[in-house]
Amino acid sequence: MRLDVVSLAPEAFAPLLGLGVIGRAFKGGIAELHLHNPRDYATDKYKKVDDIPYGGGAGMVLKPEPVFAAVEAIPVLPRRRVLLMSPQGQPLKQADLRRWAADYDQLLFLCGHYEGFDERIRSLADEEVSIGDFVLTGGELPAATIINGVVRLLPGTVGTESCLEDESHSALLLEHPHYTRPAAFCGMEVPAVLRSGDHGAIARWRHDQQVERTRDRRPDLYALWEQQQEH
Repeated sequence: MRLDVVSLAPEAFAPLLGLGVIGRAFKGGIAELHLHNPRDYATDKYKKVDDIPYGGGAGMVLKPEPVFAAVEAIPVLPRRRVLLMSPQGQPLKQADLRRWAADYDQLLFLCGHYEGFDERIRSLADEEVSIGDFVLTGGELPAATIINGVVRLLPGTVGTESCLEDESHSALLLEHPHYTRPAAFCGMEVPAVLRSGDHGAIARWRHDQQVERTRDRRPDLYALWEQQQEH
């Protein structure tokens, strides 16, 4: 998969290239990351990428010309999706990560900065995405979050791909608890069923734990799961 990022802070993405299985996916050619700084496409001698907002107000606004020029210079693969990082976007879901990983060969990320971006930049995007109801100084962290989430789903990134099937948010329910050795630690013991060797009982216990955890921790997801069971 080709990943292109338009950002005024491309250095923010360097840690991804050395981050565990994600870094190995880049080194192994499973994904490739290309960074594009709009400042390189500014045409004035000062490389200006922002300006004061029409109508007044605090802060500076990202100009459209350098962003459009950066996007136009990026090669276009047949299956491409352009994602604009914005606190006004749709909340990010695991289903989105799976969709982008499966349906596209190229993801292009637009990262805002300063007070915001010129409204016309929105026309470049296929989707606007938010990672939560809060505001950051730019779209770099949200973009890096999505890149991490997508790349880990690409075939070959995770050694045992079956471990991706039962994790939290893969099918509404949160993931069940995990334990490893020792069997007893600081007065806390591994549940006996996990040491029983009875795979059917273990599967039932894990499912019950998923339901219980989701009900207690995410009643919104639990309600959706209950509705799903009724159909």
